[in-house]
Amino acid sequence: MTRRFTSMVFDVQEVTFADTKETIVKGGRDLFPLLPKAFEGISNIGVIGWGSQAPAQAQNLRDSLKEVGSDILVTIGLRKGSSSFEEAKGCGFTEEDGTLGEMFEVIKQSDLVILLISDAAQAKLYKDIFAAMKPGATLGLSHGFLLGYLDSIGESFSEDMDVIAVCPKGMGPSVRRLYEQGKEVNGAGINSSFAVHQDKSGKATDLALGWGIALGSPFMFETSLRSEYCSDIFGERGILLGAVHGIVESLYRRYQRQGMTPEQAFLESSESITGNIVKIISTKGIKAVYDMLDGEDKKTFQTAYSAAYLPAKEILQEIYDEVSSGNEIRTVIMHGSRIDKYPVGKIDGTDTWIVGEKVRSERDEDKIPLNPFTAGVYVSTMMAQIDVLLEQGHPYSEVVNESVIEAVDSLCPYMHYRGVAFMVDNCSFTAKTGSRKWAPRFDYILDQLAYTAVDNGKPVNEELLKAFEEHPVHAAVEECCKLRPLVDISLFADTSTKEIVIQ
Repeated sequence: MTRRFTSMVFDVQEVTFADTKETIVKGGRDLFPLLPKAFEGISNIGVIGWGSQAPAQAQNLRDSLKEVGSDILVTIGLRKGSSSFEEAKGCGFTEEDGTLGEMFEVIKQSDLVILLISDAAQAKLYKDIFAAMKPGATLGLSHGFLLGYLDSIGESFSEDMDVIAVCPKGMGPSVRRLYEQGKEVNGAGINSSFAVHQDKSGKATDLALGWGIALGSPFMFETSLRSEYCSDIFGERGILLGAVHGIVESLYRRYQRQGMTPEQAFLESSESITGNIVKIISTKGIKAVYDMLDGEDKKTFQTAYSAAYLPAKEILQEIYDEVSSGNEIRTVIMHGSRIDKYPVGKIDGTDTWIVGEKVRSERDEDKIPLNPFTAGVYVSTMMAQIDVLLEQGHPYSEVVNESVIEAVDSLCPYMHYRGVAFMVDNCSFTAKTGSRKWAPRFDYILDQLAYTAVDNGKPVNEELLKAFEEHPVHAAVEECCKLRPLVDISLFADTSTKEIVIQ
């Protein structure tokens, strides 16, 4: 299988991910001089919104274009009366210099409208947004949710516009932090997928690539907008957020039942994942976690992996079906419609996360354990997610980024820094809705099926372990590790982007 695209501006290269050849563009600050050509015909970029992605993307775009002397104006568009006006001003966007304004006024004057308001707001306002866009303008998205919503109601984008997407595989603050940290090493950032959904102008591919390069993406790979929203909404309900939340809750209780103190149980579950397991995966690959174990620890991993894989995959397949059918999108829209009556609370007040605060305050990074049972459960769930996506026809670049890289290089570092509960409480509304809905399902099914199988002495499934050891995704992950940012994200360095998305 081969996936190829071409560019009139950037050099493309072919890489082999397992049994698939794909075309990518490798980023870097040395490509910034090509941005004016990629953005040819664009005088005004309107970044609409100020949630997770908008502060990071707007600042990265502005700084990259300024570095090469471009006079393209990057303007923030916000709803009238928004409290985010002051935050945007704090990042250097002002009404006086034309870089900050009311959202529909900004949309009217923009040649590229990068729509980064919440998914629910996009579903509510899309007709007004399309009507406000000037002829020939391009609509830019960083998530395929709007297409999914339009599909679900039998509508589509206006045919007279280009529609593109650049989708960083990480939360907004990490997009900005790595961009800032990479200034001295020819760039660092978050990988991005890109999609060209409509190309009336014939220039949409290069515009999308230029946008991603300006964000600091180490490499960009092609997808479709429909494939993106299926994999993205699915992934955040799986190993990126919902599944890891459920895994930690279930293991925290299990380890206490086995006699551990609450602090040790948290250390062996949550801390083992966010402070050890994912760091190994980030630089050496998934299988490296398994290969580092020996003796009884390897047997413990095998037992946990064998017991957890199929229960986790059962839930993951259900999630994918719900997303691809449009049901999950409708759930988000319905949840948004009742939010005023039933506001979303926080989850960080339970015993698990209160103990977690204490453990983090006393943390010694060098003493975080690699718990083999925790590793078996986490890795089996990650592999189950990978298999669901591959079976649905997603390319390896998308599968690895949505199931591995976004988890280990973007989200888990924040979970380690502030806690899994913090991430769930402060992610986007769509991700928060999905994580809260599906985390209990992972929790329950692991407790009821996987752990009982272990406790009852069910034999290890040797075929399942062989499939894991010989899985072609390991080669794809290894290739992606070569393309990772040149620096690890630093969560303690000064940054010009906000960390908290939702109070």
